[in-house]
Amino acid sequence: MKNSNYLFTSKRLGFRDWASDDLDDFYAINSCDKVMEFFPSKLTREETAQYIVRLQNHFKEFGHSFYAVELLDSEKLIGFIGIANAKMDLNFTPCKEIGWRLKATEWNNGYATEGAQRVVEFAFNDLKIDELLSWTAKINTKSERIMQKIGMTKIKEFMHPKVNVNHRLNPHVLYKIQRQIK
Repeated sequence: MKNSNYLFTSKRLGFRDWASDDLDDFYAINSCDKVMEFFPSKLTREETAQYIVRLQNHFKEFGHSFYAVELLDSEKLIGFIGIANAKMDLNFTPCKEIGWRLKATEWNNGYATEGAQRVVEFAFNDLKIDELLSWTAKINTKSERIMQKIGMTKIKEFMHPKVNVNHRLNPHVLYKIQRQIK
């Protein structure tokens, strides 16, 4: 492992706070049609820059965020996997949300599952978080499958209040995992 800035690692991934020089790579991810298929819109370069600042501030305030994730062998940024404090107007918030967004060319390598499993372990063992939630559009079956693979349990389906009621992304699924206290 060459990069000493990692907060923690998994077998193939390094997790760290965001840096301003992540903008180009993160913008490429956030402006990709394939990556953003299950979001209402892609992010502009300026929106991506603002998002990085929000993630950095979240990390400073809470000690966790959607971490920048790199491949250990190349130190190349491939997206994020991590934890955020979700406060939007949903009947299960505020909560700790686990989420991920990876570069499309890195899909189907098991990185999202490996990284999410490591984040769950870090959240429960190091941060002493008791419960993580995750949600996605019902049609985003790949993300839902990751939730299942990391041991999350489906709680319910719901209509997302921030998405137009007739939009294909409105129906959502909600999953949960809880820390097992020994």
